[in-house]
Amino acid sequence: MRVLLQVVTDASVTIDKERVAHIDKGFLLFVGFTHGDDLPLAKKMMEKVCKLRVLPDENGKTNKSLADVGGSILCVSQFTLYASARQGNRPDFIQCMDKNEAKELYEETFAYLKTLMPTSESGVFHADMDVGLTNNGPFTLILDSKELFA
Repeated sequence: MRVLLQVVTDASVTIDKERVAHIDKGFLLFVGFTHGDDLPLAKKMMEKVCKLRVLPDENGKTNKSLADVGGSILCVSQFTLYASARQGNRPDFIQCMDKNEAKELYEETFAYLKTLMPTSESGVFHADMDVGLTNNGPFTLILDSKELFA
Protein backbone atom coordinates (compact mmCIF):
# COMPACT_ATOMS: atom_id res chain seq x y z
CA MET A 1 0.00 0.00 0.00
CA ARG A 2 1.24 3.44 -0.83
CA VAL A 3 0.08 6.78 0.47
CA LEU A 4 1.17 10.12 -0.87
CA LEU A 5 0.51 12.58 1.96
CA GLN A 6 0.43 16.32 1.47
CA VAL A 7 0.01 18.80 4.28
CA VAL A 8 -2.62 21.28 3.10
CA THR A 9 -4.31 24.44 4.23
CA ASP A 10 -7.34 23.29 2.20
CA ALA A 11 -8.21 20.58 -0.31
CA SER A 12 -11.28 19.55 -2.26
CA VAL A 13 -12.63 17.06 -4.78
CA THR A 14 -14.91 18.19 -7.58
CA ILE A 15 -16.76 15.89 -10.01
CA ASP A 16 -18.64 17.39 -12.97
CA LYS A 17 -18.32 20.88 -11.44
CA GLU A 18 -19.90 19.72 -8.16
CA ARG A 19 -17.77 19.79 -5.02
CA VAL A 20 -18.17 16.41 -3.32
CA ALA A 21 -15.56 16.75 -0.55
CA HIS A 22 -13.64 19.55 1.17
CA ILE A 23 -11.35 20.03 4.15
CA ASP A 24 -9.54 22.96 5.64
CA LYS A 25 -6.13 22.37 7.28
CA GLY A 26 -4.95 18.81 7.39
CA PHE A 27 -3.73 16.04 5.11
CA LEU A 28 -4.62 15.21 1.55
CA LEU A 29 -3.98 11.49 1.08
CA PHE A 30 -3.65 9.77 -2.27
CA VAL A 31 -4.02 6.03 -1.57
CA GLY A 32 -3.01 3.15 -3.84
CA PHE A 33 -3.13 -0.62 -3.38
CA THR A 34 -1.11 -3.48 -4.83
CA HIS A 35 -1.50 -7.25 -4.90
CA GLY A 36 -1.58 -8.77 -1.42
CA ASP A 37 -2.65 -5.62 0.41
CA ASP A 38 -5.43 -6.22 2.91
CA LEU A 39 -7.49 -4.45 5.56
CA PRO A 40 -5.17 -5.17 8.53
CA LEU A 41 -2.31 -3.55 6.60
CA ALA A 42 -4.49 -0.62 5.55
CA LYS A 43 -5.54 -0.09 9.17
CA LYS A 44 -1.88 0.06 10.25
CA MET A 45 -1.21 2.62 7.52
CA MET A 46 -4.14 4.81 8.57
CA GLU A 47 -3.07 4.61 12.21
CA LYS A 48 0.44 5.68 11.17
CA VAL A 49 -0.95 8.61 9.17
CA CYS A 50 -3.09 9.80 12.07
CA LYS A 51 -0.19 9.61 14.53
CA LEU A 52 2.39 11.32 12.32
CA ARG A 53 3.88 14.37 14.00
CA VAL A 54 4.61 16.46 10.92
CA LEU A 55 2.84 19.71 11.76
CA PRO A 56 4.66 22.65 13.34
CA ASP A 57 4.56 23.36 17.05
CA GLU A 58 4.87 26.81 18.61
CA ASN A 59 8.63 26.74 17.84
CA GLY A 60 8.18 25.78 14.20
CA LYS A 61 9.37 22.18 14.73
CA THR A 62 7.46 19.33 13.08
CA ASN A 63 6.13 17.97 16.35
CA LYS A 64 2.31 17.98 16.22
CA SER A 65 -0.22 15.51 14.88
CA LEU A 66 -3.51 16.25 13.14
CA ALA A 67 -5.39 15.66 16.38
CA ASP A 68 -3.16 18.20 18.13
CA VAL A 69 -4.17 20.95 15.70
CA GLY A 70 -7.77 19.93 14.96
CA GLY A 71 -7.02 19.00 11.36
CA SER A 72 -8.88 16.79 8.90
CA ILE A 73 -8.07 14.28 6.16
CA LEU A 74 -9.22 14.19 2.57
CA CYS A 75 -8.65 10.68 1.20
CA VAL A 76 -8.53 10.02 -2.56
CA SER A 77 -8.02 6.69 -4.31
CA GLN A 78 -5.05 6.78 -6.72
CA PHE A 79 -4.23 3.51 -8.46
CA THR A 80 -1.41 5.15 -10.42
CA LEU A 81 0.77 5.15 -7.29
CA TYR A 82 1.72 1.63 -8.42
CA ALA A 83 2.26 2.49 -12.08
CA SER A 84 5.70 1.74 -13.49
CA ALA A 85 7.49 3.72 -16.18
CA ARG A 86 10.56 1.49 -16.02
CA GLN A 87 10.27 0.37 -19.63
CA GLY A 88 9.36 2.69 -22.45
CA ASN A 89 7.37 5.87 -22.13
CA ARG A 90 3.93 4.49 -21.40
CA PRO A 91 3.40 3.39 -17.79
CA ASP A 92 2.16 -0.09 -17.03
CA PHE A 93 -0.26 -0.84 -14.23
CA ILE A 94 0.65 -4.48 -13.58
CA GLN A 95 1.35 -3.85 -9.88
CA CYS A 96 -1.98 -2.09 -9.30
CA MET A 97 -4.63 -4.08 -7.46
CA ASP A 98 -7.67 -5.13 -9.50
CA LYS A 99 -10.21 -2.29 -9.40
CA ASN A 100 -13.00 -4.40 -7.87
CA GLU A 101 -10.73 -5.60 -5.05
CA ALA A 102 -9.29 -2.11 -4.65
CA LYS A 103 -12.75 -0.52 -4.43
CA GLU A 104 -13.76 -2.82 -1.58
CA LEU A 105 -10.46 -2.30 0.24
CA TYR A 106 -10.60 1.47 -0.27
CA GLU A 107 -14.12 1.67 1.14
CA GLU A 108 -13.17 -0.46 4.17
CA THR A 109 -10.00 1.60 4.67
CA PHE A 110 -11.91 4.87 4.56
CA ALA A 111 -14.56 3.54 6.96
CA TYR A 112 -11.75 2.69 9.40
CA LEU A 113 -10.12 6.09 8.88
CA LYS A 114 -13.43 7.73 9.84
CA THR A 115 -13.29 5.92 13.20
CA LEU A 116 -9.83 7.41 13.80
CA MET A 117 -10.51 10.86 12.35
CA PRO A 118 -14.29 11.50 12.16
CA THR A 119 -13.83 14.72 10.18
CA SER A 120 -12.30 12.80 7.25
CA GLU A 121 -13.73 13.23 3.76
CA SER A 122 -13.36 11.04 0.68
CA GLY A 123 -13.20 11.34 -3.05
CA VAL A 124 -15.25 8.94 -5.20
CA PHE A 125 -13.54 5.69 -6.12
CA HIS A 126 -12.83 5.30 -9.86
CA ALA A 127 -14.40 8.67 -10.68
CA ASP A 128 -12.81 11.32 -12.87
CA MET A 129 -12.04 13.80 -10.09
CA ASP A 130 -10.59 17.28 -10.06
CA VAL A 131 -8.53 17.53 -6.88
CA GLY A 132 -7.70 21.01 -5.68
CA LEU A 133 -5.26 21.78 -2.89
CA THR A 134 -3.11 24.37 -1.29
CA ASN A 135 0.03 22.53 -0.24
CA ASN A 136 1.37 23.95 3.00
CA GLY A 137 5.13 24.09 3.32
CA PRO A 138 5.22 22.41 0.86
CA PHE A 139 5.32 19.24 2.91
CA THR A 140 4.83 15.94 1.09
CA LEU A 141 5.60 12.38 2.22
CA ILE A 142 5.48 9.06 0.39
CA LEU A 143 4.54 6.25 2.76
CA ASP A 144 5.06 2.70 1.49
CA SER A 145 3.86 -0.21 3.63
CA LYS A 146 6.75 -2.39 2.42
CA GLU A 147 9.21 0.13 3.87
CA LEU A 148 7.28 0.93 7.03
CA PHE A 149 6.29 -2.58 8.09
CA ALA A 150 8.88 -4.87 6.49
